[in-house]
Amino acid sequence: MTKPVVIYSTMMCPFCHRAKSLLESKSIAYREIDVGMDPKLRREMVDKANGGYTVPQIFIGDHHVGGCDDLYALERTGKLDGMLAS
Repeated sequence: MTKPVVIYSTMMCPFCHRAKSLLESKSIAYREIDVGMDPKLRREMVDKANGGYTVPQIFIGDHHVGGCDDLYALERTGKLDGMLAS
């Protein structure tokens, strides 16, 4: 069992696709929230991400991971699996 993963994204964002691809390669389910056309959802994302306004903004459980590079850095250092474990 893994902690819930939420990705705030937009449809045309290559970094969003890259982050989702990493999670999919590890068979990790995630909830995607498209903020591209919804200012209310984008505001929610910025508030949750402590001012982070670029996409993706990724959350594992209650922890704000950051963006795509941050997710890949966790994977490279071997910390992602531990963070995902509930």
